[in-house]
Amino acid sequence: MDDRFTAETERFRRELLAHCYRMVGSAHDAEDHVQETYLRAWRSYGGFEGRASLRSWLYTIATNVCLTALAPRRIRVLPSGLTGPQDAPDRPPMQVAPGEVSWLEPFPDPWTAAGGDDPAETVVARESLRLALIASLQHLPARQRAILILREVLAFSAAETADILGTTTVAVKSGLQRARARLGELEAAPEELLEPTDQRARALLDGYIAAFERSDAGLLEQVLRSDALLEATPFRDWQAGRANCIRMLGAYVMGAPGDWRMLATTANGQPAAVVYHRDADGTLQANGIVVLAPTATGVSRVTAFHADPSLVTMFGFPDALS
Repeated sequence: MDDRFTAETERFRRELLAHCYRMVGSAHDAEDHVQETYLRAWRSYGGFEGRASLRSWLYTIATNVCLTALAPRRIRVLPSGLTGPQDAPDRPPMQVAPGEVSWLEPFPDPWTAAGGDDPAETVVARESLRLALIASLQHLPARQRAILILREVLAFSAAETADILGTTTVAVKSGLQRARARLGELEAAPEELLEPTDQRARALLDGYIAAFERSDAGLLEQVLRSDALLEATPFRDWQAGRANCIRMLGAYVMGAPGDWRMLATTANGQPAAVVYHRDADGTLQANGIVVLAPTATGVSRVTAFHADPSLVTMFGFPDALS
């Protein structure tokens, strides 16, 4: 039975991982929830009678694993979800005490390809994992979030969604309507982000990396839009406007040439970089991930996830560089 179970279910693992991430906003937790999903599925596989498709059955288990996990937890947020922008960029950003806030996490982009070979499916998968969307989804009640994801991202029918959630189609339609309305209140006007494979997006990422590795704040002028936003976990304060972003980075973050090393990657369907910082012994230690929102006129938002080396290894990079 083990070989048959693996052969029939393993092809869904990557999309289930993305589904769990959309639900909970944490790549680490999503991996744990998928493991739990497969454990529960394996235990009950002998009784699976095929009344629903295998995919729907797995999504039923995964969704309910996530709903159970979400019940006692605070929502995951970015700094911009806590307060307005900092009004004094010359002041050091305020760090949040450990455990005070549950932070949203980035998601490694190689996991998002739906089947791996269809470019159109890959684009859809990327768009449904944009950081701004994931951040907004976390503010929906958990069951509304599940309904919205199942219906509008995964294209399950109202009847299938009702079966997955153990409810009625009327409840699904009502929940979807409320979720759409709430998401419309939360989301800013959607931006046309460049695909990570676009040469313009890669040029913006290369410019951002060069600015940090050379400690050259002036290079950021060529990368950031005039209305760019900058936020970083685990800091409460965030910046609005290119001048404020550059002033804060130059004063408190960039340091000296060689203090930072960044390696290009992708996250949440956006250009990103794995970040290393040089310690007192001269070793470049894993620090976190930075994700850019590239547009035709420059980077509109920088979201950095600092002080979490485990994100670096999750993205498949070493925890230190020589």
